[in-house]
Amino acid sequence: MRCPHCGTIEDKVIESRTLANGDAVRRRRECISCNYRFTSYERIDERQFMVVKQDGRREPFDRSKLEHGVIRAMEKRPFSQMEIEALVNEIEDETAILSKGSGEIPSSIIGDRVLQRLSNLDKVAYIRFASVYKQFKDLEEFIQEINKVGLD
Repeated sequence: MRCPHCGTIEDKVIESRTLANGDAVRRRRECISCNYRFTSYERIDERQFMVVKQDGRREPFDRSKLEHGVIRAMEKRPFSQMEIEALVNEIEDETAILSKGSGEIPSSIIGDRVLQRLSNLDKVAYIRFASVYKQFKDLEEFIQEINKVGLD
């Protein structure tokens, strides 16, 4: 593994931990040259499934898009990176299972899964994600969503 600090490929594994119900391994590494510590993740590289967008376009599932949306919603909330990673892993695993038959999944199902998890986890993160995902057109829609989750 190439060191992100100095670029050498000599490192040692300090700690390994299984994540996401055994579907991923997190490894803490230390560079032999500069002693910089970093984390790597190891996952099974399965056949990529396609996401069917609202307008009918299809694009390969991109975990980083899902992760970015969840991180933005949970920004400055009391959750660790590990908890966010676990949430993203669970949603990714669920959507991969749901897409097995056809190799495709509507983007709305992914968004609904995120909303479902966030509503159980953190109401503020839920509202943040919903405001982008549901594309509120005016203040009234925003207020209705807040009342729906009980943040008033």
